[in-house]
Amino acid sequence: MAYLFLAISIVGELIGTSMLKASEGFTRLYPTLFTIVAFVISFFFISLSLKTLPLNMTYAIWSGVGAVATTLISVLIWKEKINTGSIAGIALIVIGVVVLNLFGAGHGEAKATTEATGSIVQK
Repeated sequence: MAYLFLAISIVGELIGTSMLKASEGFTRLYPTLFTIVAFVISFFFISLSLKTLPLNMTYAIWSGVGAVATTLISVLIWKEKINTGSIAGIALIVIGVVVLNLFGAGHGEAKATTEATGSIVQK
């Protein structure tokens, strides 16, 4: 379920970022409202995913997929140009996300940390 929440969060971030561009510096009402709603949804669902997934992996996936998908959206919808440096940077982000998922903190470690933090907060 945590990965579903993360996917919803990523979609919210993509919509929010696209609407941020469409808001033209918050000068257009409806794109501005969509931006706010989309980012609230995004942060809400990433907070739910963080209940069970490790922060480093979750944020790497969220930001990595968001960066790659936002670049695709900017090229396909907004007709922006990308260069070789952009492609290399995006490739490095993807490699970083893969490395974190393969060698980063496991699910058990995040749960143990969350339980320890929760017991500290409750005291």
